[in-house]
Amino acid sequence: MAALVWIGAGLAALGLAGLIYCIVVAARAKREGLEGAEMESRLRKLVAMNLGALAVSSIGLMMVVLGVVLT
Repeated sequence: MAALVWIGAGLAALGLAGLIYCIVVAARAKREGLEGAEMESRLRKLVAMNLGALAVSSIGLMMVVLGVVLT
């Protein structure tokens, strides 16, 4: 079950990296001073990636907990 913990930790780290990427892209768009439809267009693309990264991170954390409980 130790492998389950390590795989879960890797997934959680991958999800966290995705979340950090979304934050950086959104901050960059704000810093560029985008407004209106252009800002909305850029942020709409980020929503799907943000939710995906959150899901991957959640699944990874669930795997870690399951691995610890089963060990």
